[in-house]
Amino acid sequence: MNIDEKYQYLLELIAGRGSAAVAFSGGVDSSFLCFAAAAALGPKAIAVTIVSPMLPKSEIDCALAVARKVGIEHILLEEGEIDEEVAANPKERCYFCKKLEFGGIIAAAKERGISTVLDGSNLDDLGDYRPGLKALEELKIMSPLREAGLAKADIRELSRRFGLPTWDKPAFACLASRIPYGERIDKKKLARVEKAEDALRSAGFRQFRVRSHDDIARIEVAPEERRRFFDEKTLDAISQSLKSYGFLYVAFELEGYSMGSMNRALRTPRS
Repeated sequence: MNIDEKYQYLLELIAGRGSAAVAFSGGVDSSFLCFAAAAALGPKAIAVTIVSPMLPKSEIDCALAVARKVGIEHILLEEGEIDEEVAANPKERCYFCKKLEFGGIIAAAKERGISTVLDGSNLDDLGDYRPGLKALEELKIMSPLREAGLAKADIRELSRRFGLPTWDKPAFACLASRIPYGERIDKKKLARVEKAEDALRSAGFRQFRVRSHDDIARIEVAPEERRRFFDEKTLDAISQSLKSYGFLYVAFELEGYSMGSMNRALRTPRS
């Protein structure tokens, strides 16, 4: 199928459910899925965002703006605490987190007479370690972007065609992904990472991560942005900012940003 056929098939898949709730983080995929759900179902589609310490304010603001543009009913579910199984940060953390969050979304949908919950996983998500996908299967969450054969590049192109502001938005993952498996997650660490990444955003960088290794901040920026990083004033300003947030040392990943880089520890045997 070409990209237009995939999109039409996506609309058919969603329309066939009669009504649906979209798990909406404000990212590229879920924003496009909100648009498609609204196009296929009209007022019978809703978007649900989990507001938790894992999701920075910038992402919530983006979700609010996209929902307004798309014209979809948007529900915010407050989740103020971090569940113990998630806070322990095992390698299956994403499984436990998805199970809890989607359980809340399912409950919110059922209260409104909606039995189908949609998630924005795409075809490319099958290529990395993603234990959260197992939780989606167990909860019978529908992933129509994958079913329609849409990859990230397709979603960006269709988002551009339809005028969605997220079409070229950098890839994002929850703040917990900045902390190595096995290191306990708490609100203070997540808030520190959020402030650190806000500092990089304010400095003009687009694609980045601040990985938190105890007292060390390990900065990743997109490979094509690395050259701009090596300006003495930029280096000093970012280092001083991150240290003011509680990091003792600030380091730089020489090869640049890599999606899922924390998963290397799962693939690399240690003596």
